[in-house]
Amino acid sequence: MAKQKSVYVCTECGGQTLKWQGQCPHCQSWNTLIETVTEKQVARFSPISETGQVQSLGDVEAQEAPRYSAGIAELNRVLGGGLVRGGVVLLGGDPGIGKSTLLLQALAHMSGRHRVLYISGEESAQQVALRARRLALNVQAVQLFAEIQLEKIQAVLNEYKPNVAVIDSIQTIYSDALQSAPGSVAQVRECAAQLTRLAKASGTSVILVGHVTKEGALAGPRVLEHMVDTVLYFEGDMHSSFRLVRAFKNRFGAVNELGVFSMSDKGLREVKNPSALFLSHHDSQVAGSSIMVTQEGTRPLLVEIQALVDEARAAHPRRLCVGLEQNRLAMLLAVLHRHAGIPCFDQDVFVNAVGGVKITEPGADLAILLAVVSSLKNKPLAEKMVVIGEVGLAGEVRPVQRGQERLKEAAKLGFTRAIIPTANQPRQPVSGMNITAVGRIADAVAHMYG
Repeated sequence: MAKQKSVYVCTECGGQTLKWQGQCPHCQSWNTLIETVTEKQVARFSPISETGQVQSLGDVEAQEAPRYSAGIAELNRVLGGGLVRGGVVLLGGDPGIGKSTLLLQALAHMSGRHRVLYISGEESAQQVALRARRLALNVQAVQLFAEIQLEKIQAVLNEYKPNVAVIDSIQTIYSDALQSAPGSVAQVRECAAQLTRLAKASGTSVILVGHVTKEGALAGPRVLEHMVDTVLYFEGDMHSSFRLVRAFKNRFGAVNELGVFSMSDKGLREVKNPSALFLSHHDSQVAGSSIMVTQEGTRPLLVEIQALVDEARAAHPRRLCVGLEQNRLAMLLAVLHRHAGIPCFDQDVFVNAVGGVKITEPGADLAILLAVVSSLKNKPLAEKMVVIGEVGLAGEVRPVQRGQERLKEAAKLGFTRAIIPTANQPRQPVSGMNITAVGRIADAVAHMYG
């Protein structure tokens, strides 16, 4: 029997090499080469275009097809309004965070209006039925198919022609055309490509569940994220009941949209007022705390920033961030010293975003600095105050996007004061809110106590 030949495939770029190397010679990524068995070259794809002719883009009739509502408002928000006909969605997240639970709930809601099919590759039909019973879902119209062979799944999809199909999960599916094991780079790439092609040709909306690595990235080749139309990530602390679904890619909607859920014994429930999750409830104002309004896609969220400044006991003061960028904190502390005359070089500085939310936008700069100053002076900020603004290296306070929407969200939740950049000064006053516009970090520190 002839020995099987193998090649090493890069999970980032898909490049191949005959020998293992620490660094991919194609994209220069480290530790991304995985051994896989070489496959025979066979024709597995048919032409997607029936005519095969070049045509003018202006002559193509583009019709806005109605979306399939998932029956869950938070999931519809992340998807951009619902599932698109023929669209492919990739949902990733840590084990046990609630991916299968959320999709089973969505299919139960959709089964009354659309044909839905749940394809389980990890659990038996009995296990899925037990989960549905535990969640008290009406799944009488939900069709279930427990299978991991790609060719059988394709046959069922072509025969049943569902409006929405869930594949749980893509790492368990394998094709007989390949010799490698399920979950390998070649199998994941092949199965995802075949299912994506089927979705585009038949109009079925396909949702793929993806595993994640220990680093938190989606398992399999990076090309998997390029194939699909939408990439969603499940986030959240396993020790907390709150879950966040974030869109990192969406061809049919806005990216960085955020859906907030709460895990209960009856499954995932929508959180109507997510700003309440990220705000602490203190009996009185405390030092080292400031409230900012961040923008997650089209949704403004109020988040509490907490800072603790303490005298350093070691030669090198510590700088620690949770939910924020640590390197940016060091830069902001240098700006605070240079342009506001407040040194922290002999202090340990710890900054935390309450509620487990991750803030990546620079609009949190001013809130971080005012929380640091409040903790250093042990004096709380003015009551019912929100802070918005990006801070530059020259000490200027720069504007943020959608400043008017952020102020309206803060006013709706009862905040009466705001420190904002001068460029974000609203043309019309916000009802019930006293707004202070500042252009320099020193001016913001001078107005932080009201």
